[in-house]
Amino acid sequence: MSDIETRRRKLKFRSDRRGFRELDLYMQQFTDAHLAGFDARQLDQFETVLDIPDQFVFDWIMGRGEPAAEQRSEVLDLLLSFRYAAPR
Repeated sequence: MSDIETRRRKLKFRSDRRGFRELDLYMQQFTDAHLAGFDARQLDQFETVLDIPDQFVFDWIMGRGEPAAEQRSEVLDLLLSFRYAAPR
């Protein structure tokens, strides 16, 4: 397994188990849809997103606020524009 694949697996684990159930479900679908295609730069950006406290990220996803300009990145914008589809 390559270093980037190992890194993706670690970030997937970290993003899927944040401890905030609603955000866990959202992040699971987001990572299933996008993580495999992220390059090293995007993985850096995703890791930065994972360092943001859950409540802030959840509020942004729910449209209850906006991240500061210095927090914006390609990956954060992709996450905020992602649309969760409830399992059937």
